[in-house]
Amino acid sequence: MREMKDSGIEWIGSIPTHWKTERLQWHITEIKETNKPEKSRQVLSLTNKRGVIPYEEKGAQGNVSKEDYSQYKLAYPGTIVANSMNILIGSVGRCDYFGCVSPVYYVYKPKDGENLEFINYLFQMEQFQKELRRYANGILEIRLRVSSDGILKREMAFPPYAEQMQIVSFLNAKLSHVEQLITNVQTQIEKLKEYRTSLVVEAVTRGLCPCNMKSTEKIEWLSEIPAHWIECRIKNAIFPQEKEILPTDQIITCFRDGEVTLRSKRREDGFTVSFTEHGYHGVDIGDLVIHGMDAFAGAIGCSDSRGKTTPVVHVCNTVGNNRYFMYYLRAMAYGNILMDLSNGVRIRSSDYRNFDRLGVFGIAIPPRDEQDEIAEYLDRKCAQIEQLIAIKQAKIEKLEQYKRSLIYEYVTGKREVM
Repeated sequence: MREMKDSGIEWIGSIPTHWKTERLQWHITEIKETNKPEKSRQVLSLTNKRGVIPYEEKGAQGNVSKEDYSQYKLAYPGTIVANSMNILIGSVGRCDYFGCVSPVYYVYKPKDGENLEFINYLFQMEQFQKELRRYANGILEIRLRVSSDGILKREMAFPPYAEQMQIVSFLNAKLSHVEQLITNVQTQIEKLKEYRTSLVVEAVTRGLCPCNMKSTEKIEWLSEIPAHWIECRIKNAIFPQEKEILPTDQIITCFRDGEVTLRSKRREDGFTVSFTEHGYHGVDIGDLVIHGMDAFAGAIGCSDSRGKTTPVVHVCNTVGNNRYFMYYLRAMAYGNILMDLSNGVRIRSSDYRNFDRLGVFGIAIPPRDEQDEIAEYLDRKCAQIEQLIAIKQAKIEKLEQYKRSLIYEYVTGKREVM
């Protein structure tokens, strides 16, 4: 067991006696180079998991990149890029590309003789990210911003260069193995989700028992349905309601996983705060709730609570079993039908804020008793699948926590590479 000393930094605690505590600014420097005159049109994006990647590799997520490339900063291979507003939640990583990044990003390069990979691991410590919160400014939690000076003046623990190399080599190998385990579990989760999707689509388009089929006339995405089912437009089966708000009502949120519940039951962070409630309407238990912007991603469900919600959310009743119609609309979401039939105002969105846009699509309706059977069957099967998914997600969280603990313990010298 090697000899330790107090680092003098509360969140780091003790470090090996031969390590030094020094400000980050002694090891890295900020690059403040604008893309004017234009040197690159390769837009780079910062991700929590993969670090800095070309924007097009991010997929259809996040904000649309600017067309005026002169507004960007330049980033280079061998640098570290940090989001001034999201570094508190881990939005920082290594860059291996030349390109342009958002003006709210900081770009740091290591000084001569410094180890980029070790410094990157310093930034990846969750404890360091939480420490930066003390130096953040902003009115709202989701708008907290850390200045570059606030980052560079923070003291960190540094071992000799040779030991930094040992730590980096060990962590690279160890974390790669853990990432592979996480990928394997995530693959299992995706297969369960695919199975759930197939169950839902099969049940709401063909029923639970084999039967004669007929060709559809009004349903754009189905060629046939059971012969005894009827077809109509969504507007003739699902009806938006305008319900009064009660003084005791709390905010109801329609999440992308289909849960419709009081926001306070899940989380309060990460939401835009509205100081007025113009257009809000009431929600009762059992109401069918459809998010006008996120329905494409599965934000369709039946509320488990009484409350109020924003005008972008449709609160509906139906001609039959609300949960059957919920599953039918989810089937359209799972098959990208809602996405394909809509023009969203942002990437990965569907714009159904005007219910009439949704109401013109066709829908298949079985008899009421069959609706009840389908809804009960899917409730039971989906609950079983969700339970399995939750178990696997818990495994992933344990592995993620293990990664975080490995980084902290080795980068602060609590554990030694042998």
